[in-house]
Amino acid sequence: MRVHLVNPSDSSFGIGVITPRWLYVLAAATPSEHGDPLVTDETLEQIQPDRIQPGDIVGIGIHTGNALRGMQIGRIARERGAWVVYGGIHATLYPEEAFELGGAHAVVKGDGDIVWAKVIADLVRGTALRTYEGGRISGDQFLPARWDLAPRNRYMCCSFCSVWRTDGPKPRQRASDIVIEEIVQLRRLGFRFIALADDNFYPVTLTDIEQAETQGNAARVRELRAMRAERFELMEKLAKLPADMVFFTQITMEAGEDTQFLDAMRQAHIKGALVGVESVTEEGLKSVFKNFNSAGDSLAKRLSTFKEHGVHVLGSFIFGLPTDRQDTFAATAALAKQAGLTFAQFVMMTPFPGTVDFDRWEKSMNGSVPHVAGVPITRYWLIPASVRPKMFSPHETMTTDEIRERTQGVWDIFYSMREVWGRSKCVPTLRGRLAFLFISKLYRQMYANTGISTDSARRQKATRVARWLAVPCRKLFAAKPMPELEVPGLRRASVLTSIAQ
Repeated sequence: MRVHLVNPSDSSFGIGVITPRWLYVLAAATPSEHGDPLVTDETLEQIQPDRIQPGDIVGIGIHTGNALRGMQIGRIARERGAWVVYGGIHATLYPEEAFELGGAHAVVKGDGDIVWAKVIADLVRGTALRTYEGGRISGDQFLPARWDLAPRNRYMCCSFCSVWRTDGPKPRQRASDIVIEEIVQLRRLGFRFIALADDNFYPVTLTDIEQAETQGNAARVRELRAMRAERFELMEKLAKLPADMVFFTQITMEAGEDTQFLDAMRQAHIKGALVGVESVTEEGLKSVFKNFNSAGDSLAKRLSTFKEHGVHVLGSFIFGLPTDRQDTFAATAALAKQAGLTFAQFVMMTPFPGTVDFDRWEKSMNGSVPHVAGVPITRYWLIPASVRPKMFSPHETMTTDEIRERTQGVWDIFYSMREVWGRSKCVPTLRGRLAFLFISKLYRQMYANTGISTDSARRQKATRVARWLAVPCRKLFAAKPMPELEVPGLRRASVLTSIAQ
């Protein structure tokens, strides 16, 4: 019996931008008596069904975007006599789909760090439950990933919000020492670009603290100040790591009001952050419940603050909001340039399960749900990609094709050769500017052409180009392993202990 862990994908680029960390966490959670699991990330290469044998255990993690492919893999695995287990955000929200369409024997809802070993043991004994409640474990229970199983020459960088319904509104923090130890392990293996997806960078703004003080809530003030201090403690430790390391994170717009925090990020080698801008208008922000974000000129100024303090922004914008008009697209492209964004992504409005938008959209159908390829539109992830709509709600002033074409047009403008070369001035050397050019073009191919295009031939061509661009880009991210690297402060502590003895 062998354990397989699979990250499904319809598109394989040969090189992965960021590791799917959950694969290597569940690898760590797999009991040693079953050997090292066989890990397959389909963003690198498609699964080989003949490697699945009767009696094997196949764990498949799915989110909404890859659910259809994941269920196809599950059916294949079950036909080959394997036990099939689903987990991930989508399986947590819609467990019955995994049973009805994916050949599941069991579904894990919530976190798998602790419960995965029990699932395997029950399957081996033949006493498996239909559903396992993994719950929402605390940050100190998160398992360190088995990064030794990750292919070192296939990923550009490693990673450590989909919905509050599954992840909860309160951030779960990992202790800074644990985060640093895992980062050191990655650098020992030769990874120097790290995406910090932990909740440690969930902002504690000065405004939050001031409001708590105004309310006379002393307990809340102490809690917020302690959380803020923990952020700075982590960044102080990151600053002590090798200077060639580059970190990225995700953060909200509110961080732009805290220049002390931004300066600490720069000193900690945190070079960039994904910021959910969503819309450039006040009406658009209200429609996605982000009234706290800035709009217009104040938005451009706030975004510029990040770059002024050495933190490059990957801005994320949504098109297709009810408040969008034809001029919204040009205004967004202009603001992205005005704000000096280093990278940007422009996505079409999609109601994701578990969000307020999805619930509101589903209820708006009033029992009259359109079907595509025999599938209700409210379960759009089950519609084959070749006929799946790009928009799911009619817009007041624009057709779906118009929104799609205008969205593609903004990608074309922002990632034109001229604009990319102009932005490449953010790096000091010619080699660095050429690297910036390659990476920008790769990003556009992977996230624009393959996602927005409705023509399958164009998507396939975009995938081929992305595979070609990924090879030189991966080499730019490569680093020589540092097997002797120690955790900062550990050597000093050991020396002091020896002296004391």
